[in-house]
Amino acid sequence: MTPSWTPAADSGITIETVVAAGLPFEVATAGSGDHLALCLHGFPELHYSWRHQIPLLVAKGYRVWAPNLRGYGASYRPAHVADYRVSFLLQDIAALIVASGARRVTLIGHDWGGALAWYFAIQRIRPIERLVVMNLPHPKCLNEALKHWPQRRRSWYMAFFQLPWLPERSLLRNRAAGLRRAFRGMAVDKSRFPDAVLDVYAHAAAQPGAMTAMINWYRAAYRFRGDMAVGNGRVDVPTLQIWGEADTALGLETLDGTDRYVPDLTQRRLPGVSHWVQQEAPEAVNAILDEWLPDV
Repeated sequence: MTPSWTPAADSGITIETVVAAGLPFEVATAGSGDHLALCLHGFPELHYSWRHQIPLLVAKGYRVWAPNLRGYGASYRPAHVADYRVSFLLQDIAALIVASGARRVTLIGHDWGGALAWYFAIQRIRPIERLVVMNLPHPKCLNEALKHWPQRRRSWYMAFFQLPWLPERSLLRNRAAGLRRAFRGMAVDKSRFPDAVLDVYAHAAAQPGAMTAMINWYRAAYRFRGDMAVGNGRVDVPTLQIWGEADTALGLETLDGTDRYVPDLTQRRLPGVSHWVQQEAPEAVNAILDEWLPDV
């Protein structure tokens, strides 16, 4: 399978196949050292969504791994819904950390990757030093918001994704026009999503079985809700939450009460920026990361 993203030759980024717990993952790697910045993408993205942040993290001394998560790109793509339950996705993250050999880990996630990052920290699956989550609320705060109509209305697509085959068809027909609209349609600064960027995502999603695998994350989350237990929801590591305020999928009210669960919390909100925060406003996001993350 050809790489889902070919970085520029002078970028310092290499696409590698990393075998973690016996499973292959397509990983964008850069930098060196024993402090790993592990970047987890969301739906319907790829490791490519971190292209603007990887050079900054390397400049700060981190070794960066941005994997295509289970089902995405050229990574492990099992066939059944049950293979995408959150407990397995979290095991993949732990296995990637072990495979890296890193002694220190900073976990960075956006959207679904942000959800996994929250669960990983809350469930204390492996030690991490810091947590960064972009445009994904703490699970307890999201559950509270979903009790009310505004967030339920925004989350309608999660119910739609429970249907067989129809979501895949709606996103992939006409050269993945639906998937392309998910990016450019939600974006405020649409110039950040030219055809060349959208082609990367559309090409990867059009590979046999890829779109079904990606949507199976939502199907498994509904069917195996017990995997997402968070107990008291406490996160005991310094946490940075970056939020594009023009997110049409997740309301600002989902931020309310985060500090009840995260004692060492820094929140940075970016007005006029959509859900695709690190791609749409990379300069602002990178400035926040540069200020908050220590050099290593």
